Amino acid sequence: MKILAIFVLLVSACSQTAAPKGEFLEPIEDGSEYPPAPEVPAGPLADSVVNELGSLLASINQNGFDAEAVAAIGAQGDPRVGWFLADLMRFFQSPGPAAQLTRAFEAATGTRIDPTGGVGFVEAFNVLIAWDLPAWDGYDEWKRDLYTILEPGWAPFFDQNVSIDWRLITWGGVLIDDRPLGDSEPCPRSCIPAIDDPPTVPGDEVTWLADSDVVFGLTLNGESLALPRNQMEVHEMANLTVGGRRLGIPYCTLCGSAQAYLTDSVPDEFPTAVLRTSGLLSRSNKVMYDLETHSVFDTFTGQALSGPLGVEGVILDQVTVVTSTWGEWLASHPDTQVIARDGGLGRSYDRNPLGDRDADGPIFPVGPVDPRLPVHERVVGVIAADGTAVAFPVETTRQALLAGDRVAFKDLSVELDGDGLRIVGPDGEIPAHESFWFAWSQFHLPTLVWYPGS
Repeated sequence: MKILAIFVLLVSACSQTAAPKGEFLEPIEDGSEYPPAPEVPAGPLADSVVNELGSLLASINQNGFDAEAVAAIGAQGDPRVGWFLADLMRFFQSPGPAAQLTRAFEAATGTRIDPTGGVGFVEAFNVLIAWDLPAWDGYDEWKRDLYTILEPGWAPFFDQNVSIDWRLITWGGVLIDDRPLGDSEPCPRSCIPAIDDPPTVPGDEVTWLADSDVVFGLTLNGESLALPRNQMEVHEMANLTVGGRRLGIPYCTLCGSAQAYLTDSVPDEFPTAVLRTSGLLSRSNKVMYDLETHSVFDTFTGQALSGPLGVEGVILDQVTVVTSTWGEWLASHPDTQVIARDGGLGRSYDRNPLGDRDADGPIFPVGPVDPRLPVHERVVGVIAADGTAVAFPVETTRQALLAGDRVAFKDLSVELDGDGLRIVGPDGEIPAHESFWFAWSQFHLPTLVWYPGS
């Protein structure tokens, strides 16, 4: 393993600061063990497979399940149908259909699925992602026909596709939030309801948050706002105004990542974006979309992947989100506003809505995980001016800063804000946010990892 030692000395006109402490681990080969990928045939699927797929979808449309068609699809031995079989495994998890789909998947791909301690579709997708197995031409059309049986509101995402990799898309267990901006009513069907323009209160009036409660803090044009994590675990999306700018703030609970996007940064010919949760996931990262244009976004990068904004190549500008305890955030930002206790909705929020849901690792497919850090270790990531991605493990970085060490990469420095982390460059703040390691490392390849060396 090659280790890059970074020593940067910054000299000002009147003083000299200490060299930063720490070293950087370069990307290494993935250490996960997966069976060898099977050979993949070229060209279209065999007509017999297409016919069986049609029979199977017809049965599902009639609230049935054609087990004979499933067996016949697997028996053809074309591993590419593994993607569709894995899709079906997500929806059919009762013992009988799950076992039939697993056998068909194993027959088609030549590998065994061991869902011990988990769910079969997760392992199936993880193997396919590790192989980067090609799908057949037209797979997205079959996936559309399957998915829109459950949620017709997803149809526009398929119909105006630009660069969505449909192999990686899975159902997150809820349906689309397509309520108009400002609608405070619960979803008529199961969805994760965004919170729009909630009322806020001054931080020094807050009595319901403990100093140890976690908040997501942001500062823009001299105004600061804290969004309590327990509220965001319920809504997972907020649309609001801070410092005169419109923001969409997704919180992917599965990725441990709260981000802030300037939704008024879309081209002038488009209305200000309104971000909503689709109910879909991509490698365990929530798939968000713009309610105005039905353009799908990569939630982790802000890049539009479909629809009119995808055609325009829109990438939403980001603002730093600091994950901090409430007591430390308030001490650092005494003028901060906080989302009102009831969210303006007249409701109450549990202090820990998710409990220990993620204690045993990701519950949705993620594919191979970079082994340099534990899968759920929290990091703050940043992209340097030269395009280099760097991850700073939160706890070790915080301890180094508290000890008086300087933590930096090239001309970027890490600073404490509350007891969270912020990245600063020579021209000011660099947008950054906290996330689980698996999420940062899979969406920013390759990436360096800082550790507290000498």
